Amino acid sequence: MIREILRAILPPHLRPDAKRQGDSQGFPLSKRQRFVITVGILSLGLFFSEYLFSGYGVLFAGILALVTDVLVVLSLGEDITANFSIYPLVLPFLWSLSFGFFYFLAPARLLTRLTLTTLFAIGMYSVLLSENIFVVASIRTIALLSSARIVTFVITLVAFFFVSNTIFSLRLHIIFTLLLFAVFTFLFFLHGIWTYTLGKSVREDLLWNSVLTLCLTEIAGILWFWPTPPTVFAIFMTAIFYIFTGLTHVWLDRRLFRGVIWEYVWVAIVAVVVLFWFSSWG
Repeated sequence: MIREILRAILPPHLRPDAKRQGDSQGFPLSKRQRFVITVGILSLGLFFSEYLFSGYGVLFAGILALVTDVLVVLSLGEDITANFSIYPLVLPFLWSLSFGFFYFLAPARLLTRLTLTTLFAIGMYSVLLSENIFVVASIRTIALLSSARIVTFVITLVAFFFVSNTIFSLRLHIIFTLLLFAVFTFLFFLHGIWTYTLGKSVREDLLWNSVLTLCLTEIAGILWFWPTPPTVFAIFMTAIFYIFTGLTHVWLDRRLFRGVIWEYVWVAIVAVVVLFWFSSWG
């Protein structure tokens, strides 16, 4: 079904069944130039969003995320459409969505907007480069795979913090809060595990992703009643996400040694101390 939609909306040289004739024949621009244009369009949209979508932050975040995926398909070109997979679209979508949410929570000052827009642009360009590496690595061996994994892991943590902070800042009913948290956590785990497995089908990692999402959501459900600000809550949940994802990565990479496990144990201890320290018990 997805391939049929792509055939209908994409130009002929980008369709999944099109013959690959080389990047220079299909596109007048190089892939890096397309990445720069994509980042420029999205960054300008984010910067001027407060003037265009004032009071409609959630709507704007959704639009920005959807436009991001369209531009990612056009930027990656035939590499993604020839062997289509939804995985390379997940993190760009989440990165734009997280900044779209967080942008309207931040102070409405010019310096703040410039700082967030610059951070967004740098992160988005890094995401595009990394997703391109993953797409190529799923077909053949590439030397930059390890660097791309590190970059996307850092970006994932930042996006996860922004999304978590936004969800718990809304102060919705616990059912809606945990539902939103579970959906986004599943997507973050989905992409995070894929960067090491590079599978084609979502079903390959569905059980593992679901178990990790359930565990993290249960922790969030317990701490929903905890007397702590949303930012501290988001920091704690990001630390737990870091532990779960990091242990999964080292296990998939066959490096799950005792010393590595203790490193994550210390991260957990620090996260718990921070949670208790900034909780309001009075």
